[in-house]
Amino acid sequence: MPFLSIPEKVSLIILLIASFVLFSRRLQHVIKQIRASKPEVDFQLNPIGRRLWDFSWEVLCQAKVIRERPLPGIAHAFVFWGFGAFALVTLNHVATGLGFPFLERHSYFGRIYWWFAFTFATLVAVSITGLFIRRFIVRPKWLEPLSPESGVIAALIFLLMATYIPMWWFPEVTTTGHVLWWIHTIALLAFLPLIPHTKHLHLLLSPATIFLSRGGFSKIPPLAGDEDFGLDTGKDFTKLTTLQVHSCVECGRCTEHCPANNTGKELNPKQIALGLRTYLNEYGTASDTPIVGATISQTAIFQCTTCGACEYQCPVGIEHLPMIIGLRRSEVNTGRWEDEHGTKLFLNLERQGNAMGFSVTERDKFIAKQELPIFDGSQEYCLWLGCMGAYDPRGREIISAFGEVMRHTGTTFGVLKKEKCTGDPARRLGNDLVFGQLAESNIAALTQTGAKRLVSICPHCVRTIAEDWKEFGVQVEIEHHSEFMARHLHLLPSTGKEKSVVFHDPCYLGRYRDIYDQPRDVIAKSASVIDPPRARERSFCCGAGGGLVFLSEETGERVNHARAKELADTGADIVGAACPFCNSMFRDALGSTSTNPPELLDIAQIAAASIRSQAVK
Repeated sequence: MPFLSIPEKVSLIILLIASFVLFSRRLQHVIKQIRASKPEVDFQLNPIGRRLWDFSWEVLCQAKVIRERPLPGIAHAFVFWGFGAFALVTLNHVATGLGFPFLERHSYFGRIYWWFAFTFATLVAVSITGLFIRRFIVRPKWLEPLSPESGVIAALIFLLMATYIPMWWFPEVTTTGHVLWWIHTIALLAFLPLIPHTKHLHLLLSPATIFLSRGGFSKIPPLAGDEDFGLDTGKDFTKLTTLQVHSCVECGRCTEHCPANNTGKELNPKQIALGLRTYLNEYGTASDTPIVGATISQTAIFQCTTCGACEYQCPVGIEHLPMIIGLRRSEVNTGRWEDEHGTKLFLNLERQGNAMGFSVTERDKFIAKQELPIFDGSQEYCLWLGCMGAYDPRGREIISAFGEVMRHTGTTFGVLKKEKCTGDPARRLGNDLVFGQLAESNIAALTQTGAKRLVSICPHCVRTIAEDWKEFGVQVEIEHHSEFMARHLHLLPSTGKEKSVVFHDPCYLGRYRDIYDQPRDVIAKSASVIDPPRARERSFCCGAGGGLVFLSEETGERVNHARAKELADTGADIVGAACPFCNSMFRDALGSTSTNPPELLDIAQIAAASIRSQAVK
């Protein structure tokens, strides 16, 4: 039986039209910006199965939201699932007002579904109340600045639930039910146009953002020719970048885990995404105004260690690192970035082929002194030294130790007679010209020697060779020394576990390569393993990545000091590392933590020491 009068129905239709017009106008503006942006250079939809899995796991199951912040995550998930549960109820609600109900609550299906929706209404009401209290009363710093719109949205969602639940006892035909129906309707029609006008646009865009990822963690897209300077102006926005910045939910998870922001620096990954969104709203995709300086700080983008914590934590699929490196590219390629240390680094890479600027004869002397064989194609492995392994004193010690391990396992290996930096620091700092020169030189050397299997002590070298060199049409098989040693674990001696080792997960080994257990397994053969408070996927960066080990860190607390203190505070006898850059950063930092700091060793040194210990026995 119709319960709305003719004037009420007319009013409802007018409100529906107004709400949908306000909703669609803003949404069309965003879609227009996405369509006006340039396409991705190397985007591939395949493999589709992986994308469907990520969509199901991260969107439908809300697994990432829950995993990283369990309590607020489950509350957010209930709100999200509540939207799905209420889709049918909402459609029936409007249809009932127009006189065409299709979900009868007293039918068999209707009774089950109404109880289902009733349950979710209760869960959503409780959850949104908890989220409101957390944002506006508890107020974690990474949620700042507070936006009034979040409070309005939370109030509308609560009102929708609070007006739906009583209608179980007060049908629409009753006076109370009639009033509740109209309050629910007005809240619903007010909520709809707010979605595309606020951060809640992520409700519509984030499923597409997650499904249409670049297909790899921190995957840096190649430049599209000589005229592509990176993310410089509005004309350089790609479709994925525009989609992602409009999807930001401003949750602050990226900020919470950013090592630069945590040590008092200007960089805030959330503000990178929001700064790009502000640029689009103020300047558009056709603007020639440089992004850096207009809505984003140059200082901030060059404070990024490229640790990937922001990208790993983001629940809506925003890929911060391609954005930051794209912005760095624009500053380097246009000559606007003037940094004494950066200039020196690029010159060292161009002239000497290594980041430190040493003569190649120093590498030759080290190889001769250690009696490292030259790779001639007959050995099983080509041992990639890298800049740190070839020129840094501690890096050389790690190479020497790993050589002992390889010989102990009976593995034949050799090193390249000529080897240059992989180009990692140039790549991460935005100098693709130098990166390309180094990569092509190294690829030629590998091709000439016929090297097929590489192993390296440096996760940065492994990442650059395995992923970034793909731009030049090569697929090099390379593994990290922790993977090699873990595979030969049965050949490594087990010694007494008298000492404890706190293991620091390198960003480029953990988040980038998903290697966590292998280095711990190697350590566990001769010592007890301790995890620091921030370990594995949540490991805190040493501060070296993104080329920053070669720059000057002048603002706030030093990242390596913050991490070194956390590691030393565990009380472990030894700090275990699996990256020569981490080793270099902790070398001095541990000394500043106490007068009796723990010993610093690479996992190869720990394994080599146990081999020597067994030999003595």
